[in-house]
Amino acid sequence: MRRTFDQELKHLQDDILLMGSMTEKAVERSVEALRTRDVAMAKQVIADDAEINRTRFAIEDQCVAVIAQQQPMARDLRRITAALIIANELERMADHAQGIAKINVMMGAEPLLKPLVDIPRMAEKTIEMTHAALDAFVRGDVEQAKRVARDDDAVDALYEQVYRELLVFMFNDPHTITRATWLLWVAHNLERVGDRATNICERVVYMVSGELVEYNIS
Repeated sequence: MRRTFDQELKHLQDDILLMGSMTEKAVERSVEALRTRDVAMAKQVIADDAEINRTRFAIEDQCVAVIAQQQPMARDLRRITAALIIANELERMADHAQGIAKINVMMGAEPLLKPLVDIPRMAEKTIEMTHAALDAFVRGDVEQAKRVARDDDAVDALYEQVYRELLVFMFNDPHTITRATWLLWVAHNLERVGDRATNICERVVYMVSGELVEYNIS
């Protein structure tokens, strides 16, 4: 009985990691498409979101089935509910990537206001956070989850930097307002990806310790 349960948990964990990989790829490609002004790639990110949504729904079905059949208690139950919430967070991250791709498509042939530097750094950092948060989930590593949550400060700092820089553009030349606003939306989407990676860390801490904490208070 326990062996079957452990196999179901492993299957659930593998699907979470698969969804995480798909989400990380969506974030990476959305920003790369923007950086290179590749509208075709942006449209592919938008199209691929449907598969990520389907994966989330499949994970939800798995979680409900395992709870109904195995009636888990304590940490086992927390692990399944953590998987349920993490799948939701990953799906929302993918929505943010899709949002960036839609901005890219909306921009059409308009050139970027400036070469992108900090926005790709934000994307890289949020992908690192997501990867490390999921690793903490697999290993049940509370200390790693706490460290990853603290990394969100670096993403927030980059967002503030992008925000201030784009405000200067807009103040100095009102003709840049539209293009600067597009980039602000992009940066905001990435800032939210960092917040959702932090939410995953909170779930890992709860899964292991039963302690509900809130690291995402910015």
